[in-house]
Amino acid sequence: MDFLRPSSWDEALAMKAATPGAVPIQGGTDVMVEINFDVHRPAALLDLNKVPELFTWERVDGSYRVGAGVPYVQIIAELGHELPGLAQAARTVGSPQIRNRGTVGGNLGSASPAGDSHPPLLAADAIIEVASPAGTRMIPAHEFYLGVKKSALRPDELIRAFWMKPADGPQYFSKVGTRNAMVIAVCSFAVALHPSERRVGTGIGSAAPTPRRALEAEEFLAGSLDWGARMDPEVLRRFGELVAAAASPIDDVRGTADYRRHALAVMARRTLTWAWNDYRKVRAA
Repeated sequence: MDFLRPSSWDEALAMKAATPGAVPIQGGTDVMVEINFDVHRPAALLDLNKVPELFTWERVDGSYRVGAGVPYVQIIAELGHELPGLAQAARTVGSPQIRNRGTVGGNLGSASPAGDSHPPLLAADAIIEVASPAGTRMIPAHEFYLGVKKSALRPDELIRAFWMKPADGPQYFSKVGTRNAMVIAVCSFAVALHPSERRVGTGIGSAAPTPRRALEAEEFLAGSLDWGARMDPEVLRRFGELVAAAASPIDDVRGTADYRRHALAVMARRTLTWAWNDYRKVRAA
């Protein structure tokens, strides 16, 4: 295969447009696995490691714009307080070596439903910035995932950054795996409280063809939560049921569909409880 190595963002876009089949590579934590196991043999690799624009983050108009090449360890260390749900998910990714190389941009590019960063991106209403020689598009996270490892990216587009507002309330991420570390999620779930809007965001991973929100569960909480009171156990129970119902899992080597639904209900109740307790502590302080 050809190996393309641009040194600027404009050059990267030009190379991608000229070779639409070129697969971007940065950390390589997903791409190299597929190549090594001969699952995918692209026409070319587009190495983005020399494109400096992808490795920075900044605050713009009240939101964080994080380059697609910013590794998980940097998100944990530098943005953990502002983007806590994403930072929690980043801490569960692979080994220290993988977290040093892997990126949210790579997760988005692969669009695997098991990617750990997807649920917190959904729960916190992230926006994905993509570009081609024709211009830039801003894609809401809930519109980015189209199918199993399929995204809204066009053949000539590259992911440049993602945008997230700093957390305005508690956020939590949880996942179930076949062991405690360095594991692909059997299923995962993220929750983000948005007290100023009196709503709760959700994200489900590894339990449907795409990462997705639990929209009925969100709508239920919008109409049922009393933001000045303790959590009603019946509200918590129903929330778990609706999150589980939002999934469409399969049976595979990592777990059954029934187990995934059960685990999602449990994680939904737990993460909402943790977030709600944090919210009440802040209100009481």
